[in-house]
Amino acid sequence: MKMNVSDVLQKKLKELPGRPGVYFHKDATGEVIYVGKAANLKNRVRSYFRKQEGMDVKTRVLVGEIATVDWVEVETEVDALFLEGEMVKRYMPRWNILLRDDKSCTYVRIGMKDVVPTVTLTRNPLDDGASYFGPYLGSGPIRKALRYLRRVYPFYEKPFKDGKLDLNYHMGLTPGLETGKMTEGEYRESLRKLVRYIKGERVALVKELEREMRELAEKLEYEKAAAVRKQWMSMKALQTQVVFGDREFLDISKDRALVELKELFGLAEIPVRIEGYDVSHMGGANVVGAMVVFKNGVSSRADYRKFKVGGGNDDVGNMREVLKRRFAVRNEKWGKPDLVLVDGGKGQLGAAVEVMRELEVDVSVVGVMKRADELVVCDGSGVRLSMEGVRDGRFTVVNLHGGKKRDGHGKNLVGMSGSYADVVGLVQRVRDEAHRFAVSYHTLLRKKRQVGSALDGIDGVGPKTRAVLKRRVGSVEKIRAASEEELAGIIGKDKARRVKEAVGESDAGA
Repeated sequence: MKMNVSDVLQKKLKELPGRPGVYFHKDATGEVIYVGKAANLKNRVRSYFRKQEGMDVKTRVLVGEIATVDWVEVETEVDALFLEGEMVKRYMPRWNILLRDDKSCTYVRIGMKDVVPTVTLTRNPLDDGASYFGPYLGSGPIRKALRYLRRVYPFYEKPFKDGKLDLNYHMGLTPGLETGKMTEGEYRESLRKLVRYIKGERVALVKELEREMRELAEKLEYEKAAAVRKQWMSMKALQTQVVFGDREFLDISKDRALVELKELFGLAEIPVRIEGYDVSHMGGANVVGAMVVFKNGVSSRADYRKFKVGGGNDDVGNMREVLKRRFAVRNEKWGKPDLVLVDGGKGQLGAAVEVMRELEVDVSVVGVMKRADELVVCDGSGVRLSMEGVRDGRFTVVNLHGGKKRDGHGKNLVGMSGSYADVVGLVQRVRDEAHRFAVSYHTLLRKKRQVGSALDGIDGVGPKTRAVLKRRVGSVEKIRAASEEELAGIIGKDKARRVKEAVGESDAGA
């Protein structure tokens, strides 16, 4: 049986392009109820409205609620995959239930700074010097994509063991460092190309391979040319770019959250670049600040920045220092934000406004109060609220979700259907990402400090040796777990013995 489709929806369906993109199913009130990605928008979206035969019950109910559909075109399937994840996080559509769980978010980690670089999947990105790409919603498509890419750019999923050649080696899926099949330098260059592919440079890489084939053939190096040709054929066989990039191709005029932000805060233009700030520490120790950047409503990890702060247990003072350093003249090359969100209440917001005034920076600033789940603006913050709030001196506090309050950084700032619900989703994404980035950097510094203190005072173990152990082994726990022979292979027998004696005694004493 064919679905009954309204005239408005029929017109929309006729306008669908045959390109990759992300689509938004909306109900009669205009609320986004489902977000999906498509390699071909026309085919995918129209498939919902063809026939009910073979359609499961859930999909039938979903289709029955769809009043209209909107979409954003992107250049490749890569960008559709990434943008879908961001939009699901943003709008939290009730029909994307299976995609709501944060545990399903997967990142690709490429550890270029590791002793033996590896390519792995993780749900918890850390500030450990590795490159992270994501998030993906669900790990299945990512694993499949990496399997195909591994034929073009072989990589290790875990460090190899000397003398052991596994099945992946014999299938040509690892670089073969253990047998000299590829040098370490060649392997790292191959991984750099993999990163370029992930970032969307597939066309350029194909052209480079074609040029390399011609040059090798002209030099009569036919064996090398054949190897490059095999790589070129594997690349061409991928056909479509199935791994996401972190560049955005979003038509922000269709992004309701950004349009609503402009309206709510009285901004001159839609905020293309939004920066979020948070501070993390433990009792005033290892104080760090974090800056995250969202371009066109989508996180831009390449623009993130972190700061070591020496202000102790003073959140307001620490936020002031972070913002002063960020908006110093030397950082003008980072670009100017259209909107700044600071994690904190009146104190942090007041400090931020003072910094902007002192440095003569014309940027609108808003505070996000984590405990009350409210936004706070103040006189001089460059914001002209379009809704009423609770006035307290020069500050005005607004609640965008009907007075609902939750403590902490959990599933808060919960949006409701109706006015500014989409703004809530975007603000939550920026605030939570700033918090995550700050905590990960603080955790990393704390672990490094623990390693350093555990190794201090060991005769013959100086700063260089400690740095090698931190980089190649890691935490105190990992050093304790390593055998003396393993450590000897890194720092020598004598130093390994001293380290094991010192760390072992500490462990036993605990």
